[in-house]
Amino acid sequence: MNWIEVSVQTATEAVDAVSNILVEAGSEGVSIEDIQDFLNVPDDGFGQIWSLNRADFLEEGALVKAYFSESLFSPEIISTIKEQILNLELVGLSIKPNIFTISEVAETNWATAWKEYYHSLKITRFLTIVPNWEDYHPQHSDERIIRLDPGLAFGTGTHPTTILSLQSLENYVRGNELVLDVGTGSGVLSIAAKALGAGDVFAYDLDDVAVKSAYDNIKLNDYALDVKVAANNLLQDIKMNADIVVANILAEIISPLIPQAWSVLKPGGLFLTSGIIETKKDTILFELKEQNFEIIQILQMKDWVAVIAKKPEEDN
Repeated sequence: MNWIEVSVQTATEAVDAVSNILVEAGSEGVSIEDIQDFLNVPDDGFGQIWSLNRADFLEEGALVKAYFSESLFSPEIISTIKEQILNLELVGLSIKPNIFTISEVAETNWATAWKEYYHSLKITRFLTIVPNWEDYHPQHSDERIIRLDPGLAFGTGTHPTTILSLQSLENYVRGNELVLDVGTGSGVLSIAAKALGAGDVFAYDLDDVAVKSAYDNIKLNDYALDVKVAANNLLQDIKMNADIVVANILAEIISPLIPQAWSVLKPGGLFLTSGIIETKKDTILFELKEQNFEIIQILQMKDWVAVIAKKPEEDN
């Protein structure tokens, strides 16, 4: 079988949205070459998750590659993809330079060749992400292992926004919390919450493909098997008293989520948000304060920001 490779050169802030558009269009796989991944790979002496070469990356922005079966591919697919990517500008996302390249590639072992370069990564003091095929043993008694299949789309823990989210969870999960993970993607944040001692964890994503991705990754971690995964539009119609809402999504989607998070959080509950490009930070902070959230902490890695906000206690 031959494959059609569709490459989209875009801005870093649009990578997740563009990837999702390509997957929904029927892509059998998505790869991302983002200069921010090269610049932000952590190396704390425990080993990097990627063996990266600067020459493999663009000078700026990202290259998203999607693969379509030649027998199912049609020009109409490209027209739809281009239109949906252009629509991202309507919600304030930069997509420049938005360059498309289409080529034919013969079937090889491209789907698994990248495994040679993907290894375990210690994200925080307690959390280590391990590819599901690697034989890895904890280096100390408090280390929590998160096993993922990085071949699945929707994030594997290497992007700065996910690292910031994992750091936030480690800082604020104390044990037995009810956690809602909005825009769960790969499920990594739900799995991490369970690894850190959370009680009931509910993972939501609008995309059915992401729901399956999260479910498949959850099955790799015995301690997280009770995470409940479902398709849902943010927190619409969710009625709970949550201790923590965590969301690693675009700033434009965080905005409508803010009042929903407020409604489901207990007094004293925490709203952990990431996926905020630095240029959108002030907007999100303003909207959180307008909702009467208290800003507890702001974390930043390069151009990406995470915010920890608290719903005040009732007597405040």
